[in-house]
Amino acid sequence: ARDMPELDRWHPWALEAEEAIELALACEAAGREADPRVANSDGASAGSSESLSVYANSHGFVGRERSTHHSIGCSLIAGQGDGMQRDHWYSSALAREDLEAPAAIGRRAAERTVARLQPRSLPTGELPVLFAPEMARSLVGHLLGAVSGGALYRRASFLLDSVGSRLFPEWFAIDELPHLRRGLRSATFDGEGVATRAAPLVAGGVLQRYVLGSYSARKLGLQTTANAGGVHNLQVAANADDLATIAAGIPRGLLVTELMGNGVNPVTGDYSRGAGGFWIENGAIAYPVDEVTIAGNLREMFQRIEAVGRDIDVRSHVHIGAVLVGKMTVAGND
Repeated sequence: ARDMPELDRWHPWALEAEEAIELALACEAAGREADPRVANSDGASAGSSESLSVYANSHGFVGRERSTHHSIGCSLIAGQGDGMQRDHWYSSALAREDLEAPAAIGRRAAERTVARLQPRSLPTGELPVLFAPEMARSLVGHLLGAVSGGALYRRASFLLDSVGSRLFPEWFAIDELPHLRRGLRSATFDGEGVATRAAPLVAGGVLQRYVLGSYSARKLGLQTTANAGGVHNLQVAANADDLATIAAGIPRGLLVTELMGNGVNPVTGDYSRGAGGFWIENGAIAYPVDEVTIAGNLREMFQRIEAVGRDIDVRSHVHIGAVLVGKMTVAGND
């Protein structure tokens, strides 16, 4: 890397302990006051950090990066006895002014918590599954794990020899944008000093490349993709409006707002995870559900993606909206 443009990632916040406590308490108080069914708090926090790193190597490269990170959040408990439910909300950003207001965070946490009260299970069957934006990015995480150099040269990936293969619908695309100003993972160089560059990961549904540093690239007989240390700001193309709009087109299905466990086999792509969320009936949220398992195979799940919303969860470097997978096995206790 030779060009080092300013990426607007340095926004210090002189947050003193007393102010942090006030912000956390304000967030918690707003949540507890939002609904009488909120019985208690499971904790609130406000924090700020600054980081500076310098990297030099024997090729004569010397580079430095600095960034800040700030967050406010709280977790609330609603209901009584065996019927208690817990949920949370938080806001995180590189700059203080990009954080949600503490009261808004608390109210959002309260809404999410009381919405989970009196959950039901479901009968086992094959159903459309709609992943909320904060859950949808886990699907991209599984893709990244499968196309990373370490998994590939160890032959521990279900996507071996898949560059040039169509893994997704034809409209689906993922672009890596490392030079976004104020991007959560923006960087001019990777962990080895290699210049980052904007490049597609998936285009027209086809996998364009792997995710490689120099070591894994050499093991595979390929060239580094400037991804030593990970990816830098992924943007997933949308073909739909938002979660509510996508849900309106589902006669019967499951909205997933929570995932549990790590039942994903990286070698076969088999996927099985505990989930919680809401039952969708005639395009509307009907009631909360828990104690269900969603299962499938990631290759098939990728092919069955029918919609990606524009309602991006900005708290992650993976910019993706709600994702509808047309069919998965949903196993419940009923």
